[in-house]
Amino acid sequence: MINIYEVHETNQMIEQENLDVRTITMGISLLDCADGDLSVLCDNIYNKITAKARDLVSCGNEIEKDYGVPIVNKRISVTPISLIAGGACRSVEDYVEVAKTLDRAAKEVGVNYIGGFSAIVSKGMTEAEEFLIRSLPYALPATERVCSSVNVGSTKTGINMDAVRLCGEIIKEIAANTKDGEFPHCAKLVVFCNAPDDNPFMAGAFHGVSEPDAVINVGVSGPGVVKAALQGCRGESFEVLCETIKKTAFKITRVGQLVAKEASERLGVPFGIIDLSLAPTPAIGDSVSDILEAMGLESTGAPGTTAALALLNDQVKKGGIMASSYVGGLSGAFIPVSEDQGMINAVERGSLSLEKLEAMTCVCSVGLDMIAVPGDTAAATLSGIIADEAAIGMINQKTTAVRIIPAVGKKVGDTVEFGGLFGYAPVMPVNGYSCEEFISRKGRIPAPIHSFKN
Repeated sequence: MINIYEVHETNQMIEQENLDVRTITMGISLLDCADGDLSVLCDNIYNKITAKARDLVSCGNEIEKDYGVPIVNKRISVTPISLIAGGACRSVEDYVEVAKTLDRAAKEVGVNYIGGFSAIVSKGMTEAEEFLIRSLPYALPATERVCSSVNVGSTKTGINMDAVRLCGEIIKEIAANTKDGEFPHCAKLVVFCNAPDDNPFMAGAFHGVSEPDAVINVGVSGPGVVKAALQGCRGESFEVLCETIKKTAFKITRVGQLVAKEASERLGVPFGIIDLSLAPTPAIGDSVSDILEAMGLESTGAPGTTAALALLNDQVKKGGIMASSYVGGLSGAFIPVSEDQGMINAVERGSLSLEKLEAMTCVCSVGLDMIAVPGDTAAATLSGIIADEAAIGMINQKTTAVRIIPAVGKKVGDTVEFGGLFGYAPVMPVNGYSCEEFISRKGRIPAPIHSFKN
């Protein structure tokens, strides 16, 4: 039974410490929508999404009202479009039409975002998959709620360097096609290694082929709660520090479990996973960087930062797994620059560099996320950054990703305004030495020796 103390404690987490359910994401399989005719394909996609998700937003609003738990986003993820559209889409323009259909369906049911305009090309690209990737500079500016991802590598297959090179070029094109004053459309594209099939967080969410016809995945976030819990741990041992984080993560996950079960029952859709990710927002006190500094760092980026982040990530996962039998997705700590005021402050004071962020991605939940770089950064340099992150993921058997925004017309020290949950980002310097010759090689980097486990 829940006692009155626990009720009060949860209320305090919500009212004072920014605890929220970041998203209820309905995953929808579109495998049965495939058709060789583009018009029929688009009709099938629109009809299935609007039928399956018609009550998603109202259900989330009801749960929020009934339990007093903020549910920030309601989202949809779908089967990677490259898997179902190859028979009908024979050009870039065809894929743009599919993206517009996804956007129209998302608007109809009222969700914030729809993810899955994606391609899985970790070992090679079909012609259809290449068309999808090449459509992104046109599809993302033409849509409001569509998010995209490209999985360019995995521990089992290695890294598809042809896809890595192409993604660097495409990111430059997307940035060039973003008009002054518009939301930077590069923020709606994630390049992955080892992308999970059940991630509820945008922009990288898609519905894997091993998933059921529809499923409910919930993402919970509470950096402010963890930071508040650590205020009483100053000078304590690492054992006390770890136990505090673990117990706090347990409590946060139980909130997500409650919401996920309720949504599953009310919508008649199976419950998938809880993704316990400490996903920050620009709000003061809702920062992963603040947690690291509460552990004893003068500023994020100082020596010891990677060790502190590794400790945090591990204890969050241990606490979450005890609270729910179905923890999945990414689960851990996100370190996006633009969405975390503490990270922004660390960059602006000079303690956090792109190279230090890359080191931190070895132990964080994802990778280089929401990084703004000068608009004149070469496409090969962007590809090199993607390749480095993919290599970290491949070798360490973990998910890594890059969401990078070349800020056209901006230089180091300028800021890029995104608005809302995306915040703003200082433009960070990149290494000026070229990797063009390396990136221009064709083929793939082979899988590491430890991938052979059959």
